[in-house]
Amino acid sequence: MAFTAKDVMTLREQTGAGMMDCKRALVDADGDMDKAADLLRERGIAKAAKKASRIAAEGIVCAYVANGTGVLIEVNCESDFVANGEKFHTVVETIAKHVAAHKPASVEELLAQTMEGGKTVELYVQEQVAVIGEKISVRRFTVYESKGLIETYIHMGGTLGVMLDFDCPVNETTKELAHNIALHTAFSKPQYKTAAEVSAETLEKEKEILKKEVLNEGKPEAIAEKIVLGKIKKFYEENCLLDQKFVKDDKVTISQLIADAAKKAGAPVSLKAFCFYVMGQGLEKKNEDLSEEVAKQVESMKK
Repeated sequence: MAFTAKDVMTLREQTGAGMMDCKRALVDADGDMDKAADLLRERGIAKAAKKASRIAAEGIVCAYVANGTGVLIEVNCESDFVANGEKFHTVVETIAKHVAAHKPASVEELLAQTMEGGKTVELYVQEQVAVIGEKISVRRFTVYESKGLIETYIHMGGTLGVMLDFDCPVNETTKELAHNIALHTAFSKPQYKTAAEVSAETLEKEKEILKKEVLNEGKPEAIAEKIVLGKIKKFYEENCLLDQKFVKDDKVTISQLIADAAKKAGAPVSLKAFCFYVMGQGLEKKNEDLSEEVAKQVESMKK
């Protein structure tokens, strides 16, 4: 039985599923609208579509490293109960492994990619929504490809994750160094690797704020400039990883720690890149109001 673009639109309106999912269901159902709707329900897609507008502000940060490729990924769900569950962790690990193998450039590209078995990552996620019962959203990921050493650290089951890429030989000295810097990064949360990464705009804004603070303290204009320069140095020490004082020994900076490890290892050691994710940072969380929820349900029953 043939079907038209209008049929696809109608099925989409009825189920809330995506256009391609509706088209695929109609093909599989030989154009039968009711059968196609049933297929979407069986596949969990219609159910998943209804959950798409919910807020997913819980979840985990996960790390995966294999064959010189490291992935740090954040996937969100609706509740900490699901976030702590084995099923959700399996879903996140499956997606992380796919990212490592196929290295998509964006979340959109990731969702459109085909997994083993022929389904897209987006369809896989939708199917897991039906299984788990909550909205699942891939928020972000970072991929490092390295010929050196990739170190990862996941804190408290996924509330925070760190990944670092070192250009160095892999031995006990560099492994210990990488582990220590990963722990340090999780604690200090630096915004930049070096001072050179701080944009001129950010620096000027920081100087302006600091100067106002100093002038408000009653310091003369001439002295204020010198004080601001000192405070900018402090800004670098607090926000640039290589300039930060090591959390386990504040007499040593991270750059000095790396230099010492290089001497001990007898080979050059450098930190190429780092990233860290704080789970849910910047996401709006659902504000549960039981009385309001009950009132809505009662009102809907009257209609």
